[in-house]
Amino acid sequence: MTLHPVVAAAARGDLPSWARASDKRVAHMGRVAELLDRWARAEGLDPRTRERQVALGFLHDAVKGMDADTLRDLVGPELADLPDPVLHGPGAAVLLRRDGVDDEALLLAVAYHTLGHPDLDAAGRSLYAADFLEPGRDLRNGWRSRLRQRMPHDRTAVVGEIVQARVLHLIEHRRPVRSETVRFWNVFAEGRSWARASEV
Repeated sequence: MTLHPVVAAAARGDLPSWARASDKRVAHMGRVAELLDRWARAEGLDPRTRERQVALGFLHDAVKGMDADTLRDLVGPELADLPDPVLHGPGAAVLLRRDGVDDEALLLAVAYHTLGHPDLDAAGRSLYAADFLEPGRDLRNGWRSRLRQRMPHDRTAVVGEIVQARVLHLIEHRRPVRSETVRFWNVFAEGRSWARASEV
């Protein structure tokens, strides 16, 4: 697998020219990338697969600082109804595709790292978890620390717990739950098993 130059650069921490992220956001992205690297090493993934996974950490929030109207124009009518705080994932995926990135699993992971999606590959599921579990977040720290310790070898159960917590949070606050998130949850509710990252 040859990585697109933009993806290879991101794995080194070099963001695309179109990136819009504050210093605080870039620090978060670095912590996510660090977790993804640690988990990839724990799984014994080959260097190129590990590099791709680390790149996800730096790419997922690359346009978090872009204004919502610009992002809404980027993502088009299919996702234009997304709430402002989650537009950055699909927006970054559109810009990566425009740069010539054709790794569909990577683009899906970037686009749906906040919402979840039933078709996320192992790296995408790891990104979903790492974004939530990175140690810079100050939220239910004991629980999150325990989940981090179970990664990556108990990934299915850990990601399932995170999806459950997020869905319950949305329900408790009477917010809509996107169909992609519901279908992602159903993967766990139906007891499907997922392959290790090295088998995807």
